[in-house]
Amino acid sequence: MALTDQVDNYCERVGPDFWSEPLNAVTNAAFLMAAVAAFVFWRRKTPGDLPALVLIAIVCATGIGSFLFHTFATRWAGLADVIPIALFIHVYFFVALTRFLGLPWWAALGIVAVFFVATPLAGRAVAPLVGSSAGYVPALMAIFITGALFVRRDRELGTQVLLTGAIFALSLALRTLDGPLCDQIAFGTHFLWHILNGVVLFLLLRVLIWQRAG
Repeated sequence: MALTDQVDNYCERVGPDFWSEPLNAVTNAAFLMAAVAAFVFWRRKTPGDLPALVLIAIVCATGIGSFLFHTFATRWAGLADVIPIALFIHVYFFVALTRFLGLPWWAALGIVAVFFVATPLAGRAVAPLVGSSAGYVPALMAIFITGALFVRRDRELGTQVLLTGAIFALSLALRTLDGPLCDQIAFGTHFLWHILNGVVLFLLLRVLIWQRAG
């Protein structure tokens, strides 16, 4: 299939036009707002923290890529959507393992590599339950497991990670319900996934910055 082929993955889309998913498109501003808010926080607390700045840039790219996907709705736009998300998940996981749990870089890299390989397998295992959202379930589990271990080292920040995981779980549920609730909610629930994920990404970045700031 060509990269220019159009796809129809979400309840709100009713045609091939650019603005056929207005809510899904506009709510990508949540990612940009999260990036701006995190950047301001980063400048104030840890302006020399390069990994955090890279993650903030990835969040910004996530908002742009998702906007392209929910307007052009092509396969190339789909890649612009999923690649920044995958980058954020794996880069953040690596940084969290080294900073939150104190692992050496080589151990963290090995765990991230195993996570990368295992994610598609785990996604296929849970796909009958959560459909197209299956690929995000391993990320959800990583947040909870990392947060639970981090609580032992820093109760306050570890608890914040766990609470962020709870918000992400709600966000993932709303993404999953977009199709099943389409007959009842004509514009779907995917736009709520964007809004809550903007919150999730900001909170994850804030914990990372707070931890580095001491």
